[in-house]
Amino acid sequence: MNGSNLPSLIYQLTKREVIGRYKGSMLGILWSFVNPLLMLSVYTLFFSVILKIRWGEQPQSRSEFAMLLFIGLILHGFIAECINRAPGLVTGNVNYVKKVVFPIGILPIVSCSSALFHWFISLLVLALALLVLDHGIAPTFPLILVVMIPLVLYALGISWVLASLGVYLRDVSQVVGVFSQILLFVSPVFFPIANIPEQYRAVFLANPLTTIIEQARQVVIFGALPDFIALATQAGIALVFCMLGLFFFNKTRRGFADVL
Repeated sequence: MNGSNLPSLIYQLTKREVIGRYKGSMLGILWSFVNPLLMLSVYTLFFSVILKIRWGEQPQSRSEFAMLLFIGLILHGFIAECINRAPGLVTGNVNYVKKVVFPIGILPIVSCSSALFHWFISLLVLALALLVLDHGIAPTFPLILVVMIPLVLYALGISWVLASLGVYLRDVSQVVGVFSQILLFVSPVFFPIANIPEQYRAVFLANPLTTIIEQARQVVIFGALPDFIALATQAGIALVFCMLGLFFFNKTRRGFADVL
């Protein structure tokens, strides 16, 4: 297949996957907006109104805790969606494996693009909430797209590895489901990194999601510039990881047809 046709193919497959997810439902693709809106509403009510929880020692508005929590959840939700679906990408598309001309390596890209679409909708919901709750949108808000770069690269690298392993080891999908849940609690989703005791902080900082979530909160909620050095470091590591994932996928894909 001509390489110039790949972006168009990725777009068409992503569009089909996004629309297909809501096919037959009454609201259709509007669910991609309604779901995060309902989630944010519940968090705001539960954490800021009922529990009245504060985020560390920093001064904050009534609903800021819910928005800080929501940022962590949508970032974790993006990577979790990518890795949870990855083991079944090849096994669930056997017809593509049999087609010599089909670039099967784009399946993880399509999956991550679909997850990125839903993440972007959640981000729009967050922006709307910031306006409605009189928090305002910080000038640094668009920098969240820069913060997302290493996370997208990590997601692609992991997806290529898991998509390949899922062909040969069918138990991978079960392990990945548990791992994504563990990742939720070893990332600063429900708490700031400053709340972690010093003796355990190094373990959390070794998790790439920690830096990405913390920097996302800086640019979206606190209106501060991100740590560009930390992000550049993460992006460099993520790019290497992404390339290694693609290399692993290409090396192991030769046996897909025989196994399937």
